[in-house]
Amino acid sequence: MKTLIHKTLVANAGVEALILRVPIGLILAAHGSQKLFAWFGGYGLEGTGQWMASVGLTPGFIMALLAGSAEFFGGVALILGLGTRAAAAVNALTMLVALLSVHVGKGFFLDTHGIEYALALLSATSALIFIGGGRYSLDYYVLKNNLLGV
Repeated sequence: MKTLIHKTLVANAGVEALILRVPIGLILAAHGSQKLFAWFGGYGLEGTGQWMASVGLTPGFIMALLAGSAEFFGGVALILGLGTRAAAAVNALTMLVALLSVHVGKGFFLDTHGIEYALALLSATSALIFIGGGRYSLDYYVLKNNLLGV
Protein backbone atom coordinates (compact mmCIF):
# COMPACT_ATOMS: atom_id res chain seq x y z
CA MET A 1 0.00 0.00 0.00
CA LYS A 2 2.85 2.37 0.85
CA THR A 3 4.38 1.78 -2.57
CA LEU A 4 1.10 2.62 -4.30
CA ILE A 5 0.69 5.84 -2.30
CA HIS A 6 4.30 6.77 -3.00
CA LYS A 7 3.91 6.16 -6.75
CA THR A 8 0.71 8.20 -6.75
CA LEU A 9 2.33 11.20 -5.09
CA VAL A 10 5.79 11.24 -6.66
CA ALA A 11 6.23 13.47 -9.71
CA ASN A 12 9.33 14.80 -11.42
CA ALA A 13 7.60 17.76 -13.02
CA GLY A 14 8.39 21.32 -12.01
CA VAL A 15 6.60 24.51 -12.82
CA GLU A 16 4.98 23.00 -15.94
CA ALA A 17 2.63 20.93 -13.77
CA LEU A 18 1.67 24.05 -11.82
CA ILE A 19 1.04 25.96 -15.06
CA LEU A 20 -1.32 23.21 -16.23
CA ARG A 21 -2.94 22.36 -12.86
CA VAL A 22 -4.04 25.80 -11.70
CA PRO A 23 -6.03 27.08 -14.71
CA ILE A 24 -7.57 23.66 -15.41
CA GLY A 25 -8.48 23.36 -11.73
CA LEU A 26 -10.04 26.84 -11.77
CA ILE A 27 -12.09 26.04 -14.86
CA LEU A 28 -13.31 22.74 -13.42
CA ALA A 29 -14.07 24.18 -9.97
CA ALA A 30 -16.07 27.03 -11.53
CA HIS A 31 -18.11 24.62 -13.66
CA GLY A 32 -18.67 22.32 -10.69
CA SER A 33 -19.86 25.26 -8.59
CA GLN A 34 -22.47 26.02 -11.23
CA LYS A 35 -23.79 22.48 -10.95
CA LEU A 36 -23.61 22.15 -7.16
CA PHE A 37 -24.33 25.65 -5.86
CA ALA A 38 -25.88 27.57 -8.76
CA TRP A 39 -22.95 30.00 -8.67
CA PHE A 40 -21.81 31.98 -11.73
CA GLY A 41 -25.16 31.67 -13.48
CA GLY A 42 -25.48 27.92 -12.98
CA TYR A 43 -28.68 26.01 -12.31
CA GLY A 44 -27.67 24.12 -9.17
CA LEU A 45 -28.34 20.45 -8.56
CA GLU A 46 -32.05 20.57 -9.34
CA GLY A 47 -31.76 22.41 -12.64
CA THR A 48 -28.63 20.61 -13.77
CA GLY A 49 -30.18 17.30 -12.76
CA GLN A 50 -33.28 17.99 -14.85
CA TRP A 51 -31.10 18.88 -17.84
CA MET A 52 -28.93 15.79 -17.39
CA ALA A 53 -32.00 13.57 -17.27
CA SER A 54 -33.29 15.25 -20.45
CA VAL A 55 -30.12 14.22 -22.33
CA GLY A 56 -30.29 10.65 -21.02
CA LEU A 57 -27.97 10.85 -18.02
CA THR A 58 -30.22 9.36 -15.37
CA PRO A 59 -30.93 9.66 -12.57
CA GLY A 60 -30.33 13.31 -13.32
CA PHE A 61 -29.92 14.58 -9.77
CA ILE A 62 -27.33 11.91 -8.93
CA MET A 63 -25.47 12.51 -12.19
CA ALA A 64 -25.43 16.27 -11.50
CA LEU A 65 -24.13 15.58 -7.99
CA LEU A 66 -21.40 13.27 -9.29
CA ALA A 67 -20.31 15.55 -12.14
CA GLY A 68 -20.50 18.69 -10.00
CA SER A 69 -18.54 17.08 -7.18
CA ALA A 70 -15.89 15.73 -9.53
CA GLU A 71 -15.47 19.13 -11.14
CA PHE A 72 -15.65 21.30 -8.01
CA PHE A 73 -13.73 19.21 -5.48
CA GLY A 74 -11.43 17.72 -8.12
CA GLY A 75 -10.77 21.21 -9.47
CA VAL A 76 -9.86 22.50 -6.01
CA ALA A 77 -7.60 19.46 -5.54
CA LEU A 78 -5.87 20.21 -8.84
CA ILE A 79 -5.32 23.84 -7.87
CA LEU A 80 -3.70 22.70 -4.62
CA GLY A 81 -1.94 19.75 -6.17
CA LEU A 82 -3.48 17.44 -3.60
CA GLY A 83 -4.26 13.95 -4.84
CA THR A 84 -3.45 15.29 -8.28
CA ARG A 85 -3.50 12.03 -10.19
CA ALA A 86 -6.76 10.86 -8.61
CA ALA A 87 -8.46 14.24 -9.13
CA ALA A 88 -7.25 14.32 -12.72
CA ALA A 89 -8.48 10.76 -13.36
CA VAL A 90 -11.95 11.48 -11.96
CA ASN A 91 -12.21 14.61 -14.07
CA ALA A 92 -10.87 12.89 -17.19
CA LEU A 93 -13.64 10.31 -16.82
CA THR A 94 -16.20 13.08 -16.25
CA MET A 95 -15.03 14.88 -19.42
CA LEU A 96 -15.10 11.63 -21.41
CA VAL A 97 -18.71 11.07 -20.37
CA ALA A 98 -19.58 14.68 -21.25
CA LEU A 99 -17.85 14.40 -24.60
CA LEU A 100 -19.50 11.12 -25.59
CA SER A 101 -22.97 11.71 -24.16
CA VAL A 102 -23.51 15.43 -24.75
CA HIS A 103 -21.07 16.92 -27.25
CA VAL A 104 -20.38 14.24 -29.85
CA GLY A 105 -22.49 14.70 -32.94
CA LYS A 106 -22.71 18.47 -32.46
CA GLY A 107 -19.63 19.28 -34.46
CA PHE A 108 -16.25 20.35 -33.25
CA PHE A 109 -16.51 23.96 -32.15
CA LEU A 110 -17.81 25.44 -28.91
CA ASP A 111 -20.40 27.64 -30.63
CA THR A 112 -22.38 24.52 -31.62
CA HIS A 113 -21.75 22.78 -28.26
CA GLY A 114 -19.32 20.49 -30.06
CA ILE A 115 -16.47 18.47 -28.62
CA GLU A 116 -13.82 21.23 -28.57
CA TYR A 117 -14.04 22.27 -24.92
CA ALA A 118 -14.63 18.82 -23.41
CA LEU A 119 -11.77 17.46 -25.52
CA ALA A 120 -9.41 20.18 -24.28
CA LEU A 121 -10.29 19.44 -20.65
CA LEU A 122 -10.04 15.68 -21.26
CA SER A 123 -6.59 16.15 -22.77
CA ALA A 124 -5.34 18.37 -19.94
CA THR A 125 -6.65 16.13 -17.16
CA SER A 126 -5.31 13.03 -18.91
CA ALA A 127 -1.88 14.65 -19.11
CA LEU A 128 -2.02 15.42 -15.38
CA ILE A 129 -2.63 11.74 -14.62
CA PHE A 130 0.82 11.03 -16.05
CA ILE A 131 2.58 14.24 -14.98
CA GLY A 132 1.36 14.32 -11.39
CA GLY A 133 1.29 17.37 -9.16
CA GLY A 134 4.92 18.29 -9.57
CA ARG A 135 7.35 20.05 -7.27
CA TYR A 136 4.94 22.90 -6.46
CA SER A 137 2.09 20.84 -5.07
CA LEU A 138 0.77 19.57 -1.77
CA ASP A 139 1.47 16.06 -3.07
CA TYR A 140 5.17 16.94 -3.15
CA TYR A 141 5.01 18.53 0.31
CA VAL A 142 3.26 15.49 1.80
CA LEU A 143 5.77 13.11 0.21
CA LYS A 144 8.85 15.21 1.03
CA ASN A 145 7.84 15.57 4.68
CA ASN A 146 6.74 11.94 4.96
CA LEU A 147 3.34 13.01 6.33
CA LEU A 148 1.74 9.72 5.34
CA GLY A 149 4.62 7.55 6.47
CA VAL A 150 5.51 6.44 2.95
